[in-house]
Amino acid sequence: MAGNISNTAAPITNCLSKLQSVNGLFAVYKKKGPTSADVLNMLKEALLKVVGVGSGTKMLSTMLTGSKKYVAVGELGKATDTLDATGSVILEKDFEHITRSDFEEKLKAFTGDIMQVPPLYSALKKDGQRLSVLLLKGHKVEAKPARPVTVYNLTLQEFNPPLFTLDIECGGGFYVRSLVDDLGKALSSCAHVKELTRTKQGQFTLEEHTLQEEQWKLEHVLRTLQPCSESEAGKNSKKPTETDQKKPAENNT
Repeated sequence: MAGNISNTAAPITNCLSKLQSVNGLFAVYKKKGPTSADVLNMLKEALLKVVGVGSGTKMLSTMLTGSKKYVAVGELGKATDTLDATGSVILEKDFEHITRSDFEEKLKAFTGDIMQVPPLYSALKKDGQRLSVLLLKGHKVEAKPARPVTVYNLTLQEFNPPLFTLDIECGGGFYVRSLVDDLGKALSSCAHVKELTRTKQGQFTLEEHTLQEEQWKLEHVLRTLQPCSESEAGKNSKKPTETDQKKPAENNT
């Protein structure tokens, strides 16, 4: 029995030591359903409850700067309270009058520097609580004011009413759900996001860098890790300003 315990402990200790010795970032694929926090907890369990990125956490804001890309499948004719398929249908409208040409013409108004109202169901906060949590508790929540966002590229990939597929490249603070909702209204109908996949975040792409759940193992993490030195992390870390401390974490989808 003692021998078995020793043989098991040795590789675990070795694995833990390797995780604690590296610094950097790696991307994982989050499937529909679990939250980002859920995925992180699952990942920690898979990696002996330690995510060995060390000083790489200080580089997040730097290494994730740049545009984001999404592939969004929307459904015309139905609006939901959450602006996606997880919510309850609150409105149904005709969509048979919408042509592909109409759709592509409307996309022009949502490209470039635009103003966008964030969804009520979001990670934005009021009095320290997420708007989505307040809504679930039955509190009345007012929409946040429109704010400037940037859409670098917006194309219609497929149009099979009521479904359509968009290819989107945008900057920070942008919500795909708001885009689809606004598009539905602009087309004299309504719409919501049925499926959404992020294909790029900063320097990380879904095809080249993302680890699927079956790859949440040390050897795969070490193979895909984007390394950074502790000196680099130190240069990019700073004491949070008042603005930084008040800025909410967002799940911009």
